[in-house]
Amino acid sequence: MDIEQKQAEHIDYFVKQASNQKGPALASVITEATSHPSLFAFSEILSVPTVLELQGTEHSVYLELLRLFAHGTWSEYKSVADRLPHLLPDQVLKLKQLTVLTLAETNKVLPYEGLMQELDVSNVRELEDFLINECMYVGIVRGKLDQLRRCFEVQFAAGRDLRPGQLGNMIQTLSNWLVTSDDLLVSIQEKIKWADTMSELDKKHGKEVEEKVEEVKKSLKKLKTVSRPTLTSEGTRRSTLKVE
Repeated sequence: MDIEQKQAEHIDYFVKQASNQKGPALASVITEATSHPSLFAFSEILSVPTVLELQGTEHSVYLELLRLFAHGTWSEYKSVADRLPHLLPDQVLKLKQLTVLTLAETNKVLPYEGLMQELDVSNVRELEDFLINECMYVGIVRGKLDQLRRCFEVQFAAGRDLRPGQLGNMIQTLSNWLVTSDDLLVSIQEKIKWADTMSELDKKHGKEVEEKVEEVKKSLKKLKTVSRPTLTSEGTRRSTLKVE
């Protein structure tokens, strides 16, 4: 079973759980969801009406926590940790995994120094073990550890939930890409047309050259003269002009 199918099943389960709970029970569902080792998407849970109803209540911190897991990073949690629930070890691991996904969204070469700082990792060995065992083995990223250059080269990274306003930016980016692609296509078509025209001109020129060569050959054959010495009856030598 691939990671996308697993995600869909886990999301469906927690959406149903959240829809049937309120208050403290809903806080437990959020804690369980953000601790689950195979769940990395939370926007569907965030959109459940009972979850949104936590806003302004004594349990609203769990709504903020869920939003953090949907869009935030480990360093962002640390900056507001004093007003959010204390994280369980599984939640810390999950948030650090999500942090790697966020970093991989904008840069396909991640320096070790930056990763160690973002993940609170003290040495390269610990960082590489985390990337291998908790990210690549889990299937959320694929890449190459470059010990010489001290970086992680990302080849694939699972996508995170879209942040508020991010969809509009993505649509604009895709629209710009479409316009650029159209312009590039027109340019390629023009170059193909130019190449075809030049090819036809070359063929025509080659044919003309061949025709001229044949004409010259024929002219030379007609005008070719051979001067041969012959003896007269008187024994004197004369030239006979032979025209072929």
